[in-house]
Parts: sequence; structure tokens; C-alpha cells
Amino acid sequence: MVQAIRQAETVDLICHINPDGDALGSALAAGMALRGLGHRVRVSFGDDPQVIPESLAFLPGQELIVPAAEVPEVPELVVCLDVAAESRLGLLHEKAFAAPVLIVIDHHASNPGFGTHRLIDPTAPATAVLVDELLRRLRVPLDQDLATCLYTGVATDTGSFRYRATTPATHEFAGRLLATGIRHDLISRTLWDTSSFGYLKVLAAALDRAVYEPEAAGGLGLVWTWVPYQDLALFGVTIEEIEGLIDVLRRPAEAEVALVLKQDPDGTLRGSCRAKGAVDVAAVCAGLGGGGHQFAAGFAAREEVPVTIARFRAALAAGR
Repeated sequence: MVQAIRQAETVDLICHINPDGDALGSALAAGMALRGLGHRVRVSFGDDPQVIPESLAFLPGQELIVPAAEVPEVPELVVCLDVAAESRLGLLHEKAFAAPVLIVIDHHASNPGFGTHRLIDPTAPATAVLVDELLRRLRVPLDQDLATCLYTGVATDTGSFRYRATTPATHEFAGRLLATGIRHDLISRTLWDTSSFGYLKVLAAALDRAVYEPEAAGGLGLVWTWVPYQDLALFGVTIEEIEGLIDVLRRPAEAEVALVLKQDPDGTLRGSCRAKGAVDVAAVCAGLGGGGHQFAAGFAAREEVPVTIARFRAALAAGR
């Protein structure tokens, strides 16, 4: 990968659609590093329109982001970051696969392994950790802008260092990032402790709609809810702003699995799923066309809510 990147004049860095902190943070960190090495760089993702979550608006390097339409039909070299499946490339799928060199850097166990060069490490707590190693091998020193993006990536994908994937090495990595002088307290406040008032109204409605099914998952329990697009429109909230809803719903001690269904304007339901340790939700979501990690995964569905939750319930039972 290092050799291929060094030989390229222009590098297109692509993260997954609806990017989260790890996807966007990894892409921007890599983009700024490669720009510093003299490469022409574009960062993009396959949504139209592209929406950067308000909670990630502080990330440096966003001047590198271009619309998917500005990525060439046949790029010289593409690096896919945190893209667990080809479907997560969205509008950039064909362009990515047209590139003679397609590098995939990811940490999702469900990644099937596409591209000409692959670094897929399910033991890594975040793609940002793998990007850090890439930058080290490219001999790019850490600065505060790079550290801000990488810290955002590892903090978001470890749930602020609470998830099982967090290891001593993860904390050592975070320590190196903090040593650059970044304000991790301000980053954390922006990521988790700041929202609009409208979000509170959507949250209240979603929690009122929550259902607990003790018999689901082989008796381990499921709690689920859904957020209709009408709620988002009524209170002026974006679908990206409610990403953290799943972390509220997963709290009940009675349920092993939590699921939030979020509705797009076109009716598509985006499912975010979490488990506490006894269920592999990546396998469950893979059966529904999605994927992710053992304890955090997702999928998309076009059916109505009752049909979607019935399919999820059945997949959960089969996975047990």
C-alpha cells in the first residue's frame, strides 16, 4: 500500500455513505497527510447530497471534501476507509472499482474483502488505528489536526473507550494523540454532550415508542424503537443527529439486543443494532443485507416497520 500510494500523483480517499466519526476522521487524516507529502488529494463519499453531521463539523481538513460527481470516472488510485461492504460506497461504487489500484483499509469483521490491496483487521478498535500505522510507515509526523481526526475516529468507534474492543494499546494510541495538545474534552463534549432542543423531542417520542420483547433472542431480550421521518421534519432534526439514540436504547438491563429503525425521506429504514456480549449482531445484520461488528452492526430495509422488525426478530432467532 505504501509503495502504491508513493507512486500515485492523485489519491481519492472514499469513506462510507452517511459517514460517522471513524469514517470521516480516518479519511480526513489520511487526506491531510498525503497532501502534506505532495499528492493531489480528494476526499469524498457516495451520498447526494452529502451531509456532514453537525457533531463532526469541527474536524479539520474538510476543504478536501468534494461531491461524488467530482471524482473521476477512472481514478488513478482509490483508498476506501471504513467501508465494510461494496454497497456502502453508494454513488462512488463504479468509480472506485474502475481504479487500477483500489486500497481497502477497514476493521469490520463482516468485510468480504474487495479491492486490489486489502488491510482488514477486525481486532483493530477503529479504522483510525490502521490509518495511524499507514501514516507512520509513510513517515508523516503527528500534528494536532491529524490527531484531532484520529482521536475522533477511535473515540467514536469505541464508545468513548467503553466498548470491548478497547485494549491497552488503544489507550496508548489515545495517549500519543493527546500528547500533541488536542482538547479531548472539547471533542468529547461536541460528540456526545451537545444537541439541539429538537433532538430531545425526537428522543422523547422514540423512547415512548420503545418496545421490550423478553422472549426475543432466545429469551435474552430485545428492546427496539423507530423514528419516523415526520418526527425529524417536525423538529428540524437530521437523521445523522440521532445516531446516539441507540446508545440510550441499549441501557436496559433486561435486554441483550437493542435496535433503532430510522426512516429516510424516501421511506428507507436504517437499522442500528447493539448487543452486550451474548449475540453476534454482525451475523444477524449480514443476513439482512447489512453488517458491522459483533456487538455493533446495521442494515437497511425498504419494507414497513412491522415487516422489518419481524424479519429482524426471525434473523435474531436463527442467529441464536
